[in-house]
Amino acid sequence: MKRLRRWLVRGVLVVGALAILIALAGWWLDDGTTVGHYASPGDRDRFMATYATAMRALPAPQRTRDIRTSFGTVRVYRFAGAHDDRAPLLLLPGRAAPTPVWADNLPGFLALRSVYTVDLLGEPGYSVQERPLATDDDQAAWLHEVLAALPEPKVHVVGLSIGGWTAMNLAVHRPERIASVTLIEPVFVFGSMSIEAIVRSIPASVPSFPRSWRDGFNSWTAGGAPVEHEPVGEMIEAGMQTYRLKLPIPSVIDPQRIAALDVPTLVILAGASPMHDAAAAAEVARRTLKHGTVKVYPGTSHAINGERPAEIAADLAAFLDRTGA
Repeated sequence: MKRLRRWLVRGVLVVGALAILIALAGWWLDDGTTVGHYASPGDRDRFMATYATAMRALPAPQRTRDIRTSFGTVRVYRFAGAHDDRAPLLLLPGRAAPTPVWADNLPGFLALRSVYTVDLLGEPGYSVQERPLATDDDQAAWLHEVLAALPEPKVHVVGLSIGGWTAMNLAVHRPERIASVTLIEPVFVFGSMSIEAIVRSIPASVPSFPRSWRDGFNSWTAGGAPVEHEPVGEMIEAGMQTYRLKLPIPSVIDPQRIAALDVPTLVILAGASPMHDAAAAAEVARRTLKHGTVKVYPGTSHAINGERPAEIAADLAAFLDRTGA
């Protein structure tokens, strides 16, 4: 009984501290605006300089488009790859990590298909949010409009981290133009983030706090790997410091909606991810997905896309072969 009381007290303290942190962070970041934006023109220039540096690691895009949607303009790059006659991949990145975050993955992916990359709306990058994204429906609507503007009737959607949530959110709301879904270390899909991840992320998201707090958080998610003076790490740090997010916290996707999804789905989870319980997420994914393939890579962190790019490309190749699309 004493152990139970201690556990309950600890739980109440954690939840209470978390609520206070969320309230303080919301107060600190609230500037009266309703759409994501850079703090100043100079901050935008600083971020774009880091973006340009990180972009040099990617092949030259075949085409660059800014697609107008009901919620703003979305930057989309197209990279020419193998089997250009087959449905291409469309890549959705993580938080504060636009297109250049895929540098390690593009060579392997382009050996499979042509590739589109998207800078998420409401995040730092070249996409420009013009209307509030208040609901999960809104998040699905802008992305569906992007897919509808592409020449291909369907695409294979690949999402990383919060991009995984974005991909699954699209699939359960607007699956019409999706050939398959691949989720790489998705958050808020098969369960909540860990309490530690949430608590660590809040002070790291306050721009005026020391850079070392943000670098520490980003390194923690990457299994302790250094992030300073690394182009993608510099870009993510600049995005977290200069961009004011105005997005609601994603809701965990309803398992019943996932179970009803009639789209082939590949899930790749990091066995040592600090963001969530990978084993529990894998169990939920296997139980709920109608057409699911679930992989757990032992010993990998949330930065799994940079740690195992060849293995991810191989698993994606096998998965695409099974879909036949």
